[in-house]
Amino acid sequence: MSLAIVHSRASAGINAPLVIVEVHLSKGLPGLSISGLPETAVKESRHRVRSAIVNSQLEFPVSRITVNLAPADLPKEGGRFDLAIALGILAASGQIPGEALHSYEFAGELALSGLLRPITGALPFAMATKKENRQLIITAANWEEATLLENVPIFAAQHLLEVCAHLRGVTPLSPLFSRDRRTSSTRYPDLQDVIGQVHGKRALEIAAAGGHSLLFVGPPGTGKTMLATRLPGILPPLSVDEALEVAAVYSMGHQGFHYEQWGVRPFRAPHHTVSAAAMVGGSTPPRPGEISLAHSGVLFLDELPEFDRHVLESLREPLEAGWITISRAAHQARFPSRFQLMAAMNPCPCGYLGDVRQHCRCTREQVQRYHARLSGPLLDRIDMHIEIPPVSASLLLNSTHERGEGSGFVRQRVIVAREKQWQRAAKLNTSLLGEEIEHHCTLSSLTKQFLEETMTKWHWSARAYHRILKLARTIADLDDQATIQPDHLREALSYRCLEKAVRSFE
Repeated sequence: MSLAIVHSRASAGINAPLVIVEVHLSKGLPGLSISGLPETAVKESRHRVRSAIVNSQLEFPVSRITVNLAPADLPKEGGRFDLAIALGILAASGQIPGEALHSYEFAGELALSGLLRPITGALPFAMATKKENRQLIITAANWEEATLLENVPIFAAQHLLEVCAHLRGVTPLSPLFSRDRRTSSTRYPDLQDVIGQVHGKRALEIAAAGGHSLLFVGPPGTGKTMLATRLPGILPPLSVDEALEVAAVYSMGHQGFHYEQWGVRPFRAPHHTVSAAAMVGGSTPPRPGEISLAHSGVLFLDELPEFDRHVLESLREPLEAGWITISRAAHQARFPSRFQLMAAMNPCPCGYLGDVRQHCRCTREQVQRYHARLSGPLLDRIDMHIEIPPVSASLLLNSTHERGEGSGFVRQRVIVAREKQWQRAAKLNTSLLGEEIEHHCTLSSLTKQFLEETMTKWHWSARAYHRILKLARTIADLDDQATIQPDHLREALSYRCLEKAVRSFE
């Protein structure tokens, strides 16, 4: 046959749209041309494919070879189509049976010797192949990632000749299935390591139980970062679907996914010099940024006012939507970004406003300018604003009696509270919207009046009102109460005012 059709897939966010590789041999001046919106790396595949076929002791046809990657308007990038193109040429020239290609999809970059090199996005590729009920032949370096899917046979090869022998039926490849997926033994820092800071630990537990965002405000050395790094340790384990989604995001990143990361909640802590593209995602083609790499985990921003204003403002939409869409001239990609935001900041530029250990050198105007770096809309999206005071010397010297509960005990309460939320609304409290808030966060008339007076005093927005209700609902869940009580609302209100925390230092 002079026409062969091979199935492969492109990369578009965490999706892998189907690409049909059509190879046609015709009379004319020998050469190989590729059409279908290929980028430079795809165009260069003609050199890799030719050398790989020749060096594998196979025949490269002396014909006019036309390769079309359909659909033509979908951008194609990377070396993932090398294997499919090579097999299409061999099938069109009769060196392998063309009908054997129909039930498979192929992914792999070819070395000049015919060896197969890994690709990015192997897991999304395998997930899309499973939906089409085809089988996947992929490079041996990608098999661990691809076999994260259960009950899906994966065929892994190290060389082009192994794939050809399999398709001819001479030496079939053995199917590889998912092995026992065990959560990584990575140990999170324990909450018991934090001395004192009972108020901060309580806020951390509430944030974990309801998925709420949190901002710590306090002088240097008070334990803000220590508390933040303990949050992943009190969160419930990832479900299989969540772990697969996290793995798919990392698979598309520059560093790729490693099997030891399976089941580990992400904790991302970018430096304050990070760019907007690195934070939300970018490049060409688009790659996931920090907010997507923190999906189903924690994004910790230390020294929050030091971040570029444009970078912080770019977080506003993902915090609400849970997705980020990155658009470029020829590409558009959508990545999940349901992360839990943790932030920390000093109360003033020098850091010692209200600290009895050291006198603050900042003027009132400097403090105001420092806090003005954080916009009202961004602060409005942070559920809890917590003051973290210095730990006394006597407490540090007698720390053995003030360590409190370990992360394991707190995690059990968080798991119970989250189970209540899933049974009640099939989502966490932080994700409640519109009528769901009114239905699940009802208040008595007296409590409503108190909340109205507080909102009027502090000029809170409707968004702040809804976030307070959801926060109170989480506190009630931890207290095993079916309805929100006045004490729950008062505690929620105490976690909401950054202005109160700042004024308390003055």
